[in-house]
Amino acid sequence: MKKQVLTGIYLVRIPLPFRLDHVNCYLLEGNGGWTVIDTGLHNQSTVNIWEKMLEGRLVQNIVITHYHPDHYGYAGGLQEKTRAPVWMSQTDAENGLRSWETAHIDRIRRHYPACGLPEQLANQMVANTESFLSLITPHPKIEHYLQDGETVNLGWERYTVITTPGHSDGMLCFYNKLNKVLFSADHILPKITPNISYWFHGDPNPLQSYLDALHKVKELDIEIVLPSHGEPFYNAHERIDEIVHHHHERLDKVLDVTRSERTVYEVCLQLFGDRLNVHEMRFAIGETIAHLEYLVQQGEMKKEEIRGKWLYANL
Repeated sequence: MKKQVLTGIYLVRIPLPFRLDHVNCYLLEGNGGWTVIDTGLHNQSTVNIWEKMLEGRLVQNIVITHYHPDHYGYAGGLQEKTRAPVWMSQTDAENGLRSWETAHIDRIRRHYPACGLPEQLANQMVANTESFLSLITPHPKIEHYLQDGETVNLGWERYTVITTPGHSDGMLCFYNKLNKVLFSADHILPKITPNISYWFHGDPNPLQSYLDALHKVKELDIEIVLPSHGEPFYNAHERIDEIVHHHHERLDKVLDVTRSERTVYEVCLQLFGDRLNVHEMRFAIGETIAHLEYLVQQGEMKKEEIRGKWLYANL
């Protein structure tokens, strides 16, 4: 599906085979050609949509907001077809290359038992992670690493690059001050809260980074937000307040369920229940760790390892 959301800016909705069933990519018209923001998974459905969308159009550049498969997956494949340069942050370019390598998969395999996960579930979650490799290759060749505060042409307008770590370490948003437009990627979403997870590498306190980035974006004068999931929306500052409140409520619940020592998995079940599929459980475990580690860093939680399992309890 393609629809015009602003002059020269088109939302291209790419289907996903998950409960969150779509990702919003964007196509921006410019004087020298078209800019693509994010690409979807590398599967046949995505390939077919972009072939239709880009027929007869010159792609000037491909911009990737972060390395997660629904955004980064088809970047390399689309680059091969269009010969367009790919831009993204260096942090997430490296994460895109490393996150499905054997070394990282082995790190996940070692750490899931420390979370208290049942062996069968842990093995299923590792296999689920490995299954994404075909959906994110070939990897793109990055021509330019985008940096915080840099200004770039996207379509007809100039945008400021804003680093917003949390959902991923190298997440980027793009802000046009003149028109008060924010491409928010997965940093701010209209109906759901972005997943903030610790994946056993990178930023050890992603929730703190995320909350800091929300406050950073709240300082901007924003009229309309173009997100990666859901519909474009207004009232960005109110939405930021809602998301911050949500996380503080979740932190309070974590403290409540850790009055005695609990494993990550035990806390996760209290937060998210036991009706998640394997893919969803990966994200639930990651988000649980992020909240526990935030509280450890805040001095409100203790963590110790006993018989190979991490145990958390509030202080």
